[in-house]
Amino acid sequence: MKKHNCIVGDESVCPKVKLSIQDTLDVVGGKWKLVLISILRDGKMRFRELSREADISPRILSKELQELEMNGLVTRTVCNTKPVTVEYALTPYSDTLSEVIIAMHKWGQEHRRKVMEPSL
Repeated sequence: MKKHNCIVGDESVCPKVKLSIQDTLDVVGGKWKLVLISILRDGKMRFRELSREADISPRILSKELQELEMNGLVTRTVCNTKPVTVEYALTPYSDTLSEVIIAMHKWGQEHRRKVMEPSL
């Protein structure tokens, strides 16, 4: 039987490692969440601006923003304007994802060079 090599420690912590990775994917997984967080790093945005910037349908954007808000990564502010506008902004807690985003960016660049553009 092949021995499993746990990436962050000895064999005893591997079940917790798997659980924490799954928790991370549950919060930021999918096509849009990290993209939205990256866009909102420039500052608060109105719903329609964010929809256009991300090129995402309003229905999907609404769902993604609700999940980000539920996990404490985004705040939603209803502005007292006519018509009513809603602004979204990152919370300080979202900064805890910076290392994840940077690591994914670096890996994506390398992957593109290695697999997607090997002749360049």
